[in-house]
Amino acid sequence: MTSGNLDKDTLNYIGKDSRDFFVCIWKEGEIEFYSDNVELILGYNAEELKSMKEGHLSLVADEDSEYLRNRLLGYDGDSSMNKLEIEYKALAKNGSTLYLKEIIKSVRDNEGNIIRRDCIVFNVTELKKREVELASENRKLKEINENKDKFISIISHDLKSPFTTLLGFSEILLNEKDLPEEERNEYIQYIYEASKSELNLINCLLDWSRLQTGRVKVEASRLNVRTTIANAVATLTGDAVRKDISIQINIPHNLYMYADERLISQAVVILVSNAIKFSHKGKEVNITAQRFKEGMIEIVVKDEGLGISEENQTKLFRIDQKFALAGTEGEKGSGLGLTLMKEIIDKHNGKVWLYSEEGKGSEFHFTVPEAKYLILLVENDPDDINCITQLINENLPHFEIKLVKNGYDVIKFLKLRMPAVIIANHEMPLMKGFQLVEAVYKHDAHKNIPFIILMNEQDDDNAKKYLRQGVFKVLVKPLEPDEFKNTIKDSLFL
Repeated sequence: MTSGNLDKDTLNYIGKDSRDFFVCIWKEGEIEFYSDNVELILGYNAEELKSMKEGHLSLVADEDSEYLRNRLLGYDGDSSMNKLEIEYKALAKNGSTLYLKEIIKSVRDNEGNIIRRDCIVFNVTELKKREVELASENRKLKEINENKDKFISIISHDLKSPFTTLLGFSEILLNEKDLPEEERNEYIQYIYEASKSELNLINCLLDWSRLQTGRVKVEASRLNVRTTIANAVATLTGDAVRKDISIQINIPHNLYMYADERLISQAVVILVSNAIKFSHKGKEVNITAQRFKEGMIEIVVKDEGLGISEENQTKLFRIDQKFALAGTEGEKGSGLGLTLMKEIIDKHNGKVWLYSEEGKGSEFHFTVPEAKYLILLVENDPDDINCITQLINENLPHFEIKLVKNGYDVIKFLKLRMPAVIIANHEMPLMKGFQLVEAVYKHDAHKNIPFIILMNEQDDDNAKKYLRQGVFKVLVKPLEPDEFKNTIKDSLFL
């Protein structure tokens, strides 16, 4: 059945409210009809399209216009053809790109000239988007598959190699009962180092695999950059002390990232551990961080160690190009640490790059999302809510506001997210301001959250009590915009 068999009312009824297709009829080279639903798809109504020289074909994207013109010219000129299927991109009225599939069925006169053309135009945009996504996924799978054999070859060799040491020295210890104590301890040390290397390799491999397959989920939260990195680096204190290496952390206290604490700490440990490994005794490792492009934090780990040649730099971060060097004191590595580290940063939508020169050291840079400053507002008066929200939006546009109505909602919220600052009314239902501050600050994890208390009138005694509790500042309504803005910024050391 074609549109030629149906009247226009029926065609409009069939296409009513459909965003999947529309119908167009040409007669004697002129557009006679568009189904009413064309506007739902293209954004233009039937009259607007009829006023265009080539109707909806006037909307064809530039890159497809020549192809479409040639196809139509060939079809029109071939009297043996009565049907044509074409696909092209078109621009909707709102500027979006649509993928359209048009089926044309024509009626010709005795001389082969087209006297009527019935067109059904299908909107295949979502289908095409899915095809692009599938093509991209297939390319990734193909790349993974191509690297698989190389990866298996490398890993099988590296998993097997330490066992030569383990079995060899174990056999000597079992069979040679009269070994001198010094020699026996030396062999035990070899076994210990080989076992540690093997465990490190297996752990890196398992972590990388879990991230690749999605078994490890990124559970991001608002983290203080300096505190997180300092805690991660603390686990390497023994290694640094043994080589007399000073680790300097130069990071502002008011820098926050939105990241998974366990994973990002693991990435930092990998970089700092490498910096220690490839540095000579008495050198420094410097860790810095700053705001990068909008919405991102850049973290840098810099050492004064061995450095990496340009040729070897191309082998880094790749699972199919395992690259490992011994440290300045012969320390062994799995060669997978940087691959795992990059996978962690990729999962955070960050980037990794380095600058390195042999004999002078290396700088490893990576980026992670910056955490927006979240203000937890505890207020139940509609007028005050509107006033405070407006003040924050006008003066601190990069801040996010979360509103809760009472102290119990605050306690529930803190189990899910960590705000940058809590602004609370002194008089609240269910739980007064003093009780709320006490309830929040009794948890060590919450003691660094600054409190700003809002009072309806001046009350010096209560204000002093709040300050003794650790509240950052007490403000009296109505709020003065500059004082309010500066109080929030000062509480966050901005």
